[in-house]
Amino acid sequence: MKSSQRQSDLAALSPDQLSDELLSLKKEQFNLRFQGATGQLENVARVREVRRDIARVRTLQRQTTLKSAQA
Repeated sequence: MKSSQRQSDLAALSPDQLSDELLSLKKEQFNLRFQGATGQLENVARVREVRRDIARVRTLQRQTTLKSAQA
């Protein structure tokens, strides 16, 4: 999935859904790290994708926090 499309998909989520998405991404990141450490990781590019998706979710959460603080 292209990053711009992923960004717009994430922007459409509610704050609770973003928190759930962040939790699932963190779990996936843990599993990928574990697979990498044991030599079972097949798609090494997925580690990078997950890390960037986590950053996207955190950025959206921060933007929402700042918008509510300004109002």
